[in-house]
Amino acid sequence: MGYARMVEGPVGVLALQGSFVKHAEILCSLGVQTRQVRLPEDLQNCVGLVIPGGESTTMSHLIDDFALREPLIAFSRQRPVLGTCAGRIIMARDVDDPRVIPLGILSCKALRNYYGRQINSFTAPVRVPFDCSSRPLDAVFIRAPGVVECGPEVEILATHRDQAVMLGQGHHLGLAFHPELGSDPRVHAYWLKGFMP
Repeated sequence: MGYARMVEGPVGVLALQGSFVKHAEILCSLGVQTRQVRLPEDLQNCVGLVIPGGESTTMSHLIDDFALREPLIAFSRQRPVLGTCAGRIIMARDVDDPRVIPLGILSCKALRNYYGRQINSFTAPVRVPFDCSSRPLDAVFIRAPGVVECGPEVEILATHRDQAVMLGQGHHLGLAFHPELGSDPRVHAYWLKGFMP
């Protein structure tokens, strides 16, 4: 698809916990080089960062254990970030659970497990803004988060059941679902197109 020529450096994937391997596989299928990020120095020369789904309380603790909090915040001021499920929770300004210390990348309040527990996981068609004439995305929701109190700088890009499931803010993208669980690369491709020069 030509993304390798557009992306001048590796895309980092936060690899502390969660579905980071699946994100790397999707990006590699688009011809993009990836790098697992576990330490601050792993962010060097990365052109973007994916914060995957997983368990947000664990992820929040590990970010501090590996001294990544300030480097991630600084990175997000200059480079695009894609967060999915727990990743979107971590990106939020506020979270409804005090065990999670968010990074403040997206101007919103995240609600953990908004759609229920693991047993309530589901797949649903979601109309994505970048491919209106084509088929909906089969979005996988696993203990998916909700969102409230979005700031005026946040753009709601897609909804499901009247809940915002795709948010954009500047060069950042936050999703309530897991686009990496499947073979449809459209979300990752959209994100790549949005921030590449």
